[in-house]
Amino acid sequence: MSVMGQQLSFDFHTPVPALPERHAQQIHGQGRRRRVERGALGHRAGLSAEAQVAQDYRRRGYRVAGQRWRGRSGEIDLILHDGDGLIFVEVKKSRSFDHAMQHLSSRQIARLLRAGEEFAGTQPRGSLIEMRFDVALMNEQGMIRIVENALGP
Repeated sequence: MSVMGQQLSFDFHTPVPALPERHAQQIHGQGRRRRVERGALGHRAGLSAEAQVAQDYRRRGYRVAGQRWRGRSGEIDLILHDGDGLIFVEVKKSRSFDHAMQHLSSRQIARLLRAGEEFAGTQPRGSLIEMRFDVALMNEQGMIRIVENALGP
């Protein structure tokens, strides 16, 4: 390879000198800081999506029974009363509806079902109460798509 008439040569057998420790720590610290900032941003975006989905359900006449309910089995983003029944909602936000839905793993579905049963056990009718599991998807434009009974038969 020639740069202004000079031939460059590379020695691929000589190891690259290590960064001084303080530079390595700074680079590692910056990467960790960026990951923490991205995580905090994602958390706030998730909280905002959950609030908007709750507002959408309220607008359609449902009564909120709980938000971010946590039991031994896990957390449920949103719990609503549907007459005498319950609706458990998992909220997923991503750049597109399809991408948001891909974030729902089989492990998470199992956890949601267990947490729903656990919450139902706190109600007067227990697990005899009618239950439905919805998934609320939000895209990057803030549009909401509700998949009713997404975890049902």
